[in-house]
Amino acid sequence: MSKMRHLHTGIKVKRSLGERIIQVIIYLVLIAVCLLIVLPCLNVVALAFNDGKDAARGGVYFWPRMFTLENFQEVFKNKGIVRGYGITIARTVIGTFMSLLLLSLAAFALKEKQLPGRTFINFMITFTMLFGGGTVPTYIQYRRLGLLNNFWVYVIPGLFSVTYLMMMRTFFEGIPDSLEESAKLDGCGYFGIYARIMMPLSKPVIAVVGLYTAVGHWNDWFSGAFYMMDTKKWPVQTVLQQMLNKAMSQQQITSVAQAIASAGGVTSNALKMAAVVVTTVPILCVYPFIQKYFAQGTMIGAVKG
Repeated sequence: MSKMRHLHTGIKVKRSLGERIIQVIIYLVLIAVCLLIVLPCLNVVALAFNDGKDAARGGVYFWPRMFTLENFQEVFKNKGIVRGYGITIARTVIGTFMSLLLLSLAAFALKEKQLPGRTFINFMITFTMLFGGGTVPTYIQYRRLGLLNNFWVYVIPGLFSVTYLMMMRTFFEGIPDSLEESAKLDGCGYFGIYARIMMPLSKPVIAVVGLYTAVGHWNDWFSGAFYMMDTKKWPVQTVLQQMLNKAMSQQQITSVAQAIASAGGVTSNALKMAAVVVTTVPILCVYPFIQKYFAQGTMIGAVKG
C-alpha cells in the first residue's frame, strides 16, 4: 500500500505550453497586486520614521533616510491620546463581545425551522438593508434615546449587522442537524445546544465576524466627532483626526523651501504618517491570532454548500 502511495505521489502531470503561460501570468498578477498593497504601506512607515524636513525634499520611499521618533513624540504630546486609547480599547472589547453574543443568538434562533414566523422575520430583517435613515434622523433618534455624549453611543448602534447575521446563520445551517437531534435526545435544551455545540463548532465564522466588528470599532472616528461633545470621551481616532486638522491649518507648507526653512523637523505630512501608524499597528496585531480561522470562516460563512 505504501509503495502504491509513493508511486501515486511521484506521478508528474505534464502541462501544455498554454497552461504554463497562464500560470505564469496568474503569478505575475498576484505579485503585482501584493506589491500594490505592501509598497504604499512601507512608504507610510518610512515617512512616519523619517525627519519631516528631510522627507519634504523627496526621495524617501521604503526606508527612512533620516531616522527619527520626533513625529511620534509630537503625536503623543496630546494628553488625550492615552485617554483616547483607553476609550477605543474599551469600546472595541465591549462592542465586539456584545455584538458577537447578540448576532450568534439571533442566528441560532433564525436557523431553527420550528421558529414561528421564521420566514417573515427573515424578510423583515433583510428588508432593513435597503434603506437608511440618514445623519439628521439618526442624530435626533440618539438624542431621544439619551445616547448623545454617552459612552454607549459607541457600542449600541453597532451591535447588530444584517450582513454578519446572514453569515452566521448560513454557517449554523451548515452544521449537521444530527448533532442537534442527538443533543436533544440526551436532554440538552436550546441554550445547551447553542453553548456546547454551535459555538465550539463556529470558531471560524466567529473569528471573521469578530475581526470585522473590532476593526469597525477601532477605526470609527465619526461617532466621537458628531455624537460626543465631551472631548474627554473621544476615542483615539477622533483625537488624532482633530489634531491633524489643527496641525494642517496651522502649518500650511506650500513648497519644499518652506519645509526646509521651518524651525522644527515635524511637518504636517510627517505628522499625518505617524498618526496613521499609531492607529493602524495595534489592530494589525490581532490578525496573527485568528489567521488560521480567517479564510475558512470567510468562505463558509458567505457561501452555503
